Amino acid sequence: MSAAEKKPRRGYRHVENRRLMAAVYTILRLSVLAVLVAQFFNRNFENVLLCLLTLVLFMLPSMFERRLRIDLPDTLEIIILLFIYAAEILGEIREFYIAFPYWDTMLHTLNGFLCAAIGFALVDILNRTERVVLRLSPFFMAVVAFCFSMTIGVIWEFFEFFMDMVFHLDMQKDTVLTAISSVALDPAGGNHPVAVQGIQDTVLVLADGTTMAMGLGGYLDIGIVDTMQDLLVNFIGAVVFSTIGFFFVKSRGKGRFARRFIPVTAELREEAVQEKHAQEQAEKEKTDT
Repeated sequence: MSAAEKKPRRGYRHVENRRLMAAVYTILRLSVLAVLVAQFFNRNFENVLLCLLTLVLFMLPSMFERRLRIDLPDTLEIIILLFIYAAEILGEIREFYIAFPYWDTMLHTLNGFLCAAIGFALVDILNRTERVVLRLSPFFMAVVAFCFSMTIGVIWEFFEFFMDMVFHLDMQKDTVLTAISSVALDPAGGNHPVAVQGIQDTVLVLADGTTMAMGLGGYLDIGIVDTMQDLLVNFIGAVVFSTIGFFFVKSRGKGRFARRFIPVTAELREEAVQEKHAQEQAEKEKTDT
C-alpha cells in the first residue's frame, strides 16, 4: 500500500471566498471569546456556558459539509453564523431581546427563510439522486420546503413552552394586553365569551391572602401572543423562500439569488463546475475560430 493510499481522506469542504469566510469566522470567534472572558470574571457562569455552546454551534456548518459531503453556499453559511451569534450572544447575553422589541421577530423571520432553504435543498438533492425514486414538480418542492420550515418553527415553540413550564425561563415572552375576551368570565358558566376593555392593571391574590398589583398597565398574557407572532413571521419567511425556490427550479437553476441559499451535494457541485468549464471552453473555441 502506497503512502498516498495510507493517508486518510479529508472530508469535503468547498468555499468560494476563503478570505471572507476566514474573516467572518475569526471576528465572530474572537468576539465570543472576549464575551466569555468578561462573563467569567463577572461570575456569570450560565453565560459562559452559552458562549461555549456558541463556539460549538459555529463548528456545525463546516462539520456537516465534511461529513455529509454537502456544499453550503458562502452566503448561507455566513447567515447561519450571524444568526447563531445574534440569538445567543446578542439576544441572550447582551439582552437584545429586551432592548429591541423586534429582535426576536427578526430572528424568527430569518429562521423561517433559512429552514425553507434547507428543506428545499433536501428535496432538490433527492430529486437529482438516481438512487431515490422521487420526482417532485417545482410547486410541490416549494410546498415541501414551506412545510419543513413551519414544522421546525412549531417544534421550536414546543421547546420554548417545555422550558417555560419545567424550568420557568419565560422563553415565550409575555405580552401586556388592555382588553381580553374569555368564556371563563361568563357568569352563567356557559360558552359565551365576555369582553373586558380598558384594563389598566392586574392584581394578584397569593395563597396567604396578600394582594400584589403588578403595575404593568394591563393584563399579562402568558406567551400565546408571542407564540402566534413567532409562527406568523416564520410563515412569512417560509413563503418568501418557497416562492424564490419555485421560480429557481422553473428556470432550471439559473437564478443567482436562490443559488446563494440552496445547499447541494459535492457530486452535484462538481458536475456544475465541470459543466461551467465545458461551456467556457466551448465559447473560447468558438471565439478563436
